[in-house]
Amino acid sequence: MSRGKLALFGGERHIKEKLKPYNSIGEEESEAAVQVLKTGVLSQFIGAHDKDFLGGPKVKEFESACCEYFGVKHAITVNSWTSGLIAAVGSLDLNPGDEIIVPTWTMCATATAIIHWNAIPVFADIEIETFNIDPNSVVKLISPRTKAIMVVDIFGHPADFNALKKIADEYNLKIISDTAQAPSAIYQNSFASTKSDIGGFSLNYHKHIHTGEGGVLITNDDNLAQRMQLIRNHGEAAVSGMQIDNIANILGYNFRLGEIECAIGIEQLKKLDKLVKSRQRLATILTKGLKGLVGLRVPIVKPNCTHVYYIYPLILDIGILGVSRKNIINALNAEGVEGLMNGYANIHMLPMYQKKIAYGNQGFPWNSEISEREINYGKGICPNAERLHDETFLGYQMCLHELSDNDAYSIVEAFKKVWDNIDALR
Repeated sequence: MSRGKLALFGGERHIKEKLKPYNSIGEEESEAAVQVLKTGVLSQFIGAHDKDFLGGPKVKEFESACCEYFGVKHAITVNSWTSGLIAAVGSLDLNPGDEIIVPTWTMCATATAIIHWNAIPVFADIEIETFNIDPNSVVKLISPRTKAIMVVDIFGHPADFNALKKIADEYNLKIISDTAQAPSAIYQNSFASTKSDIGGFSLNYHKHIHTGEGGVLITNDDNLAQRMQLIRNHGEAAVSGMQIDNIANILGYNFRLGEIECAIGIEQLKKLDKLVKSRQRLATILTKGLKGLVGLRVPIVKPNCTHVYYIYPLILDIGILGVSRKNIINALNAEGVEGLMNGYANIHMLPMYQKKIAYGNQGFPWNSEISEREINYGKGICPNAERLHDETFLGYQMCLHELSDNDAYSIVEAFKKVWDNIDALR
């Protein structure tokens, strides 16, 4: 079946109307925000040992709702997920020069949260199937200085937690789960974010649910929860009144989320299951429609896992197609498919990492046990992630649009039209 000449070369554009922007905010959130405004109390935190050290009524209500939803003992709201990652890493009682293994295929803040505490990010490669951190790569990177593994449930699919937990137990490491893109993804009958020592998700404006900016940390560890609460709220001014023996890294910040944001978050959390199911239904339409296209790999969902599709990830077989990713994206854009990604992330290739870092006694004279060691951030250390980013990964940002089923079918037809005319792109 011929679908006509490509719009890129003068044919009719397949998707004629712009897709509707994603918006999970409704009347419930508006009313909740107005009710907070009427009280005049937009924040109730006190940065000292005080009854309001843990925030006001909406902060506590939202945190309680998160505890109930995820089935955890503690939830700590923060003003961004970047702040959450900084608090999580700081809670681990690190020394300068300690190492945390982190995937290179993620947002830059995942690694800079480590650097914030004078620790060293060591970049691991990813699995081709799920784009998550590869346990085999992790094992090869462990050193006497390794203290934790940072797991990122990228695009909405959980990482291989059982394999990672086995490694962590063997080497006495903590695990932090960055589930910014996968707030309710399931791994073996539990929320993926609850498997680690610390988990959490983002409330940034283009996530499944949001409060504009914000994040939520979750843990079942009383000590880690207290440390993160202290880091969130000027801990050095509050710690003297609390029962805490080890005050290392209790350097406090204003990472507090306000009452309006938490009121919105309460309403958003109620919608999470429905929004995720909608995203999964749309992804099923895309997968059924695209899986027969030669040279295109649709998302893989591992057994006993669910995918929540922050991004719908595809891989191109450039050898079979004989067409560059750039040319395919240009053709799809011309047909009206918006939100395609030309690669994703290789954090180890950012300019700040392009010199080898050497550290040792000279760099950290207060710790004579640190021996000299070099960390390589050069090209070639993460071959899977590098090839995906440079050549073969094609992501569709489902987070950007409020798609109907018809929109999903139209996207499938646009892809098929491009594939019908693949020879014209060579």
